[in-house]
Amino acid sequence: LNQTSLQPASFLLLGMAGLEDLHTWLSIPFCLIYISALLGNFILLFVIVTERSLHEPMYLFLAMLAVADLVLSSSTVPKALSIFWSLSKEMSFHACLTQMFFTHLSFIAESTILLAMAFDRYVAICNPLRYATVFTHSVIAKIGLAAIARSFCVMFPTIFLLQRLPYCRHSVMPHTYCEHMGIARLACADISVNIWYGFATTLLSPGVDIVLIGVSYVLILQAVFRLSSKDAQLKTVGTCSSHACVILIFYTPAFFSFFTHRFGRNVPHHVHNLLANLYVLLPPMLNPIVYTMKNKLIREKVSQVLFR
Repeated sequence: LNQTSLQPASFLLLGMAGLEDLHTWLSIPFCLIYISALLGNFILLFVIVTERSLHEPMYLFLAMLAVADLVLSSSTVPKALSIFWSLSKEMSFHACLTQMFFTHLSFIAESTILLAMAFDRYVAICNPLRYATVFTHSVIAKIGLAAIARSFCVMFPTIFLLQRLPYCRHSVMPHTYCEHMGIARLACADISVNIWYGFATTLLSPGVDIVLIGVSYVLILQAVFRLSSKDAQLKTVGTCSSHACVILIFYTPAFFSFFTHRFGRNVPHHVHNLLANLYVLLPPMLNPIVYTMKNKLIREKVSQVLFR
């Protein structure tokens, strides 16, 4: 048999393996969180697009973040709800690869945007005189295209790495959505290349991003502590607080999921699944809430739109 004939026609996704009796109850928070994420991000996008006063670099990056959040949650949550409600647990092999591609692509793109936002805050605080010349609209557009191009280049090889593997009719996946290593572990062949590629891309994309974000915030804090006025220090820290909250919300569950998946051999499957779902559920819901609550201008514009 050649490798093509050993590819399964479809995968059977079990959802939260070990928590099947709770699927109906789990669907309630999943559904509410997804609806909140859709409403929050669409309102944020609408406000930023329609209000000319928000056509500034920081808010344009926030619009990109909202788009990435919508793709991240919409790639995974609808299928999870379909599994929980027993509507459809089956997914074709190529649909599974497509879901995997867009899920990881939106995650890497969001990580790139968060890095760009950290650099935006660094220039605004540490070198404000150059801010207008550094972050022009053309530069912001190029950063958005670079985020998409980087994500595509990282994720495109995984499609071929998974297609080359024989699966020997192994088609049952104890998960709510398809992701790279979850598919690879169903193969009846050596998956060392997939493991090392996944490990390398994680270290070289979100891993490098979080290090550079950390460096930018160290430089920002050094600049803040050099300010003579206490009020100026608090105001400057306040402008970065929302971004810092979003970074913690985004990276914490993602890295917990990554390291648990690769090194937590004794961790139960349902814990793996819960961690893997946290990073596609929480950031899309919480990001617009954090920025609306922390940013006075966005809060005012959102209030105007909602009460208009």
